[in-house]
Amino acid sequence: MYSVIVVPPACTRPGGQIRIAPGEQLPFGRDGSHGGLTIGHEGVSRVAGEITAHQDFWLLSNRSEDQTYVVENPEGAGEHIKVAPGRVDAPVPFEFARVVLPAAGDLLTFDVWAPRHTFHSVARHGLPGTLTAPAFTLDRTKRYFAVLAALCEPRLRGEPHAPLPAVEELVERLRPVWPAVSRSTVYWNIDYLALKLRLRPGPDTAEPGRRVNGKKESLVSLALRFDLVREDDLVVLTPVASGVSR
Repeated sequence: MYSVIVVPPACTRPGGQIRIAPGEQLPFGRDGSHGGLTIGHEGVSRVAGEITAHQDFWLLSNRSEDQTYVVENPEGAGEHIKVAPGRVDAPVPFEFARVVLPAAGDLLTFDVWAPRHTFHSVARHGLPGTLTAPAFTLDRTKRYFAVLAALCEPRLRGEPHAPLPAVEELVERLRPVWPAVSRSTVYWNIDYLALKLRLRPGPDTAEPGRRVNGKKESLVSLALRFDLVREDDLVVLTPVASGVSR
């Protein structure tokens, strides 16, 4: 039974995918004689690396002499790992991954899926004692969460390096669900989020703060790193009869 699926560049049909079982290896590179995944580009090493399948993850070996490979999580809004030249059996935990190979000025990619990920229940099952305090407390019905979702939206839509929206763009994006939104209310909510998520001290102890661009970048980085905002949460930006509650 296969545990990892490799999707070659420009593959559009399931029949073109390569399935490998736990313990099996799939070499890749420019030289098709290795019997694995052929990437026909002069900037790719003849034997560029190998993928080794495990039950619910996979290992990447970089056989290049001088090129670092990057493995991106397309669902992670910028989450990635780097595999240095010569690194053997680097574990890749992403369920959906994109391998990026630098090649003579181009960036070549192919996808690797590990669909056998399993999860156990996180219920307490009647354990005694006090509940663990949550790391972050966000109310998804509040306007500040809509502001945070609008900030994260470009990168959650599959553009991990997209520039963050300006305050004016946030106002326009939020207006369908918050008709009274203004620049000042967006600024206020950004400041509130920075305090709530402990990215800056309170007003009594604060030093002169960074520009709002720095706050926005910090908020989005934290929110996406810890899944405080997911793609499903963008529904708060969709107009509904009651709008976004206070």
